[in-house]
Amino acid sequence: MRIEQTSLPGVLIVEPRIFSDDRGFFLEAFKEERFAQHGLPGHFCQDNHSRSYRGVLRGLHYQLHHPQGKLVTAIQGRVFDVAVDIRRGSSTFGQWHGVTLSGEQPRYLWIPPGFAHGFCALSEVADIVYKCTAPYMPGDEGGILWNDPVLGIDWPLTKPLLSPKDQHYMPLDSGRSDLPVLQPVTASW
Repeated sequence: MRIEQTSLPGVLIVEPRIFSDDRGFFLEAFKEERFAQHGLPGHFCQDNHSRSYRGVLRGLHYQLHHPQGKLVTAIQGRVFDVAVDIRRGSSTFGQWHGVTLSGEQPRYLWIPPGFAHGFCALSEVADIVYKCTAPYMPGDEGGILWNDPVLGIDWPLTKPLLSPKDQHYMPLDSGRSDLPVLQPVTASW
C-alpha cells in the first residue's frame, strides 16, 4: 500500500497493491494492521454504496456533532471526488482537494472527520463505496453550496443534476455556527 499526502493535511490518497494478470486483478481493500501502520483508522461502523448517473453532483455534505471520516473509492465508472476543510480555526479552512476515482484504477481517498465531502459522476454510471467512522445521523447533517464562489471548486461540469437540498445550501463562511471546530488529529479515530 502506498499513501500520498494531498494539499490538505490529513486528506490522503491510498493506493493498494494490485495483483493483475489476464484474468483480472486482486487487491486488499482494507487490512486493519496495515491501515494502523499509516495512521489511518482501523474501525469503521458503516459502509455506504452510492450509484449516480453522468452529471449528478452530490454534496458538499458533513455532520456537525457526529463527524464522519470517510474512505471513498469508485468500484464502477469515474467520479470527481472532493474534500473541503470546513473546520473553524484550521489554517487550511476553505481549501479543497479533488481527485478522480475510477473503477478501472482502484485507489481510495481518505477524508478525515470535520471535512465536507462531495462528488460528481463523470461516466454514464458511477458506483462509489465508502467506509465511515461514525454512523449517519439525519438530524446532524449539514452542507456547503456546491458552487460557492469563495471555494472556487473546479468541478468538471457546469450544469449538474442536484438534489433539492444540495441546491439550497449556504456558502462557506467562518462565522457560521453550524461548522465544526478544529480538533487535534489523533490516530485513535
